[in-house]
Amino acid sequence: MTEFSYATPYGAPRRPVMARNMVATSQPLAAQAGLAALAKGGNAIDAAIAAAATLTVVEPTGNGLGSDAFAIVWDGQELHGLNASGRSPAAWTSERFAGQDRMPVRGWESVTVPGAISAWVDLSSRFGKLDFAALIAPAIEYAENGFAVSPTIAELWAKGGALLKDHPGFAETFLPGGQAPMPGEIFCNAPLAASLRAIAETRGEAFYRGALAEQIAAFAAQHGAALTAADLASHRNDWCGTIAMSYRDVTLHEIPPNGQGIVALMALGMLEHLPLDALGPDSAQSFHYQIEAIKLATADAERYVSDPETMRVPVEALLEKSYLQSRAKLIDPTRAQDFGAGAPVAGGTVYITTADASGMMVSYIQSNYSGFGSGVAVPGTGIHLQNRGSGFTLEEGHPNQIGPNKRPFHTIIPGFLMRDGAPLMSFGVMGGPMQAQGHVQMVVRTQLSGQNPQAASDAPRWRFVKGKKLAVEWTMAAETVAELEALGHEVMRESPDESFAFGGAQLIHRLGQGYIGGSDHRKDGMAVGY
Repeated sequence: MTEFSYATPYGAPRRPVMARNMVATSQPLAAQAGLAALAKGGNAIDAAIAAAATLTVVEPTGNGLGSDAFAIVWDGQELHGLNASGRSPAAWTSERFAGQDRMPVRGWESVTVPGAISAWVDLSSRFGKLDFAALIAPAIEYAENGFAVSPTIAELWAKGGALLKDHPGFAETFLPGGQAPMPGEIFCNAPLAASLRAIAETRGEAFYRGALAEQIAAFAAQHGAALTAADLASHRNDWCGTIAMSYRDVTLHEIPPNGQGIVALMALGMLEHLPLDALGPDSAQSFHYQIEAIKLATADAERYVSDPETMRVPVEALLEKSYLQSRAKLIDPTRAQDFGAGAPVAGGTVYITTADASGMMVSYIQSNYSGFGSGVAVPGTGIHLQNRGSGFTLEEGHPNQIGPNKRPFHTIIPGFLMRDGAPLMSFGVMGGPMQAQGHVQMVVRTQLSGQNPQAASDAPRWRFVKGKKLAVEWTMAAETVAELEALGHEVMRESPDESFAFGGAQLIHRLGQGYIGGSDHRKDGMAVGY
C-alpha cells in the first residue's frame, strides 16, 4: 500500500476524501450525479457517464454534446482504452485550406465530428449496469429546470461570450438577453434538454443518424461548411488499448496517439535516468529536470504524432528505452535549453474519475477544446461544437497535415497508474498542452515524493510554453522562481486570474480496501464518496 503524507503544505483548506465508492470531477453537481448513480446500484462506469452527461449542461464553457472523449477503464480484471475522438469531414482536403497560414481556430472550419456521445453509449453497452436513459436523467433535469451558475463558470462564460457572441447560433444559445449569466443566476436550456432526451431514448442514434444529425448537417450547409450527415453517420470509436511506461515501481498508462499522452510517457522514460530521488517535491532542480524532459518529449510529439493511420514513426520507436536514455543525456543539470525533435529509429476540458467498491476504476475526459469550442451552436438543439480541427497543421508532408476523414492531434488525455499488474490511480489534469505536463507532475508528486492526491493537486504547477519560456503559478515560492531563472528559464509568474491555464486535476488512488481522492481548487472541483 502506498505510504502517503497527509500534510497539506500549500495552505489549502481541503483534505483528501476517503471512501469505498468515489467520484471526482470539476463541478459539484456533476460529481453528485455520479455519486447518485453509484448509490442506485450502478458501477464506476455508470457514475462516469452520469457525471459526463451532467457536465455538458452545467459546465458548457469546457464541454458539451459536441465534444470528443477518451477513457481508460479497469474493469476488475484488465485495462481497456477507448478513443472516442472524431474525424475531419470528408471534404477537408489540403486544397480547401490553401493560402491560409494555419488552421482556423474558431468557426465551422474548425469543427470535426463529435465523439463524446458515442463514448457514453459504448462504455454503457460494454460495462454499465444501469439503464442508459437513467444516467442522462440528471442532465435533462438541470437543462430543463435550470442550475445555479457558479462564480467560476460565470467568469469563463463572460470571457467566452465576449469572444464568440457573433459566431453562428452562439448568442441565441448562451447569451440570454444578450449577456452571459451572472453568478447564482439560474440558467435553463430547454433545447439542450430535448436533445439529451432524444439521445437517451435512442442510445445516441439521434445524434449520429437521426433528427439531431440532420439539424447539425442542415446548419452546416446553411453556412457553407463541410460537415455532412454522412460524416456524422460514419463516426466510429476504437477500443485502442493503452501504451505504457514504467517509472520506479509504477507504470503509467495513456491512450495511444492521436493524443499527447505519449509525451508524459516519454518524459517519465527520461526521468528514470535522472537523479530526482534526493530532491524535494518543490525543488527548483527537480522542476528543471521535469521541464527539460517535457521539452524533449514535446518536440518529438509535435514532429511525429498524428492520426495513427498516418504516423510514419511508430509509437514503439518513440518509447524505446535506449532512445529515451539518449534523449535524457541531452539534459544539462545546470542550464535550460531549447530542444528540437530527435531521430527515433523506425521499428476548455472536463475530467472525471470514478471508482467503486468492486474495484472498477475509470479515467474519463471530454472536451470542446478551447472555451466553448468552435463558437458554433446549432439553433434549437443546445448543441455547441468543438474546434478540434484546429489541432491539424497545414505543413505540407507533416503526418498531422489536414486531410479527409482523419483524426487531429489531440490534447485531452486520461491517465492511469498500475503497480505490479494491479490498478493504483486514475487521474487527469485539464488544460490543453498542460495535460501531459500535469500528468508528469502528479506522478512524481504522488509516487516519488509521497504526497497525497489532494496535496499533489494543490501544489503550485509549472507549464512549459516554448523555447526557454516557462509559466509558473503565482503561489510558487519566490526563491524557487529565482533558482529556475538562474538555471536559464525565462519565467513568467502568472496571476491568480490565470490559474485556469495550469489545469484542474482530479485523482483517485487505491488505498487498502478503499480509495483516497483529491480534486482541484482551480475550478469548482469536488471529490465525493461513501
